[in-house]
Amino acid sequence: MRRTPVAAALLGAVVLTTLTACGAAPEGAAGTDGKGAKSATAASAKDFGGMDALVKAAKQEGALHVIALPPDWANYGELIKAFETKYGIKVESENPDASSSDEIAAVKSRKGQKRAPDVLDLGIAFARSGAEEGLFAPYKVEAWGRIPDAQKDADGRWYNDYGGYVSIGCDAKRIPNCPKTFADLLKPEYKGKVALNGNPTKSGSAFGGVYAAALANKGSFADIQPGIDFFGTLRKSGNFIPVESTPATVEKGETPISIDWDYLNAGYADQFKGKGVDWQVAVPTDGVYAQFYSQAVSKDAPHPAAARLWMEFLYSTEGQNLWLKGYARPVLLPAMTADGTADKTFVAKLPKVDGTPAFPASAELDKAKATLAEKWDKALS
Repeated sequence: MRRTPVAAALLGAVVLTTLTACGAAPEGAAGTDGKGAKSATAASAKDFGGMDALVKAAKQEGALHVIALPPDWANYGELIKAFETKYGIKVESENPDASSSDEIAAVKSRKGQKRAPDVLDLGIAFARSGAEEGLFAPYKVEAWGRIPDAQKDADGRWYNDYGGYVSIGCDAKRIPNCPKTFADLLKPEYKGKVALNGNPTKSGSAFGGVYAAALANKGSFADIQPGIDFFGTLRKSGNFIPVESTPATVEKGETPISIDWDYLNAGYADQFKGKGVDWQVAVPTDGVYAQFYSQAVSKDAPHPAAARLWMEFLYSTEGQNLWLKGYARPVLLPAMTADGTADKTFVAKLPKVDGTPAFPASAELDKAKATLAEKWDKALS
């Protein structure tokens, strides 16, 4: 899940920016008559007659098809298991390491097929473009009113869910002095050791890493070029390696320094305890940047009721606390902190952040994405 991600206050000063098969459609799928058609056009649980009726309709469909949801990404494994256990609905998870662009492509290429994605987890740039293309069904979860206006499309075609800060993960058993800033990464001692979580033209985490590097090198959200230049310099020095960091490459020592979301790096620290990896996490003070990911329901979801129930689950107190357990900062955290429903134990474990990230405008995100597409490969050649 290597994807590309407006701003919201979290816990007071902590702020985040928001930034693949064939087959006939199953009975009751979007576009059919009867209950299927009703499910496919429902804009809220009220359109089903309430949550109980939505649950019943989703159970009748019996399945939810998703792609690009790695079990070790922001606690998705536990979220999926909890949903299956609670509702008895099988989550069919395919191609977990796909990107946001892969998700959009699957929605288009699999239209009318039973294995088309029901729901999408997207970087904000892809959420906005997908909405403009008419790919998503408007649906407002019961928690709609608690989601800040800046974190959602007014029509309910997408809304932010969880996010994190760009961070530097480092295996302290292999690296004597772990880097804490982007400036540190230029040191000769890190030759052949620095990696990104994917290609920034397709991956949200890598995109965020380049944006953060731009901020650390006198760039801005209107000018991502200094970030591209920074990685070009890292590449020429031999410090940056074009290897996509994953849990496997981290554990094997192939990517002992990884620029990634703090919730992923923090999860690695837990995952590799006792496996010879001492994974340390630092949010670089010279390039403080964070993003949310967005959720959407496919307009042509083959399991439209299950898709909408999945959204309700993700934005429930249970779902939001499961994001928090995975070190991700859920969009409802301010509201849950205020009403006491946020799990304080999980909040206390969030990676520490100094400083407040700035917020790119939509046009700036689009420009940055276009600049990366044009110049990234050349900078690293």
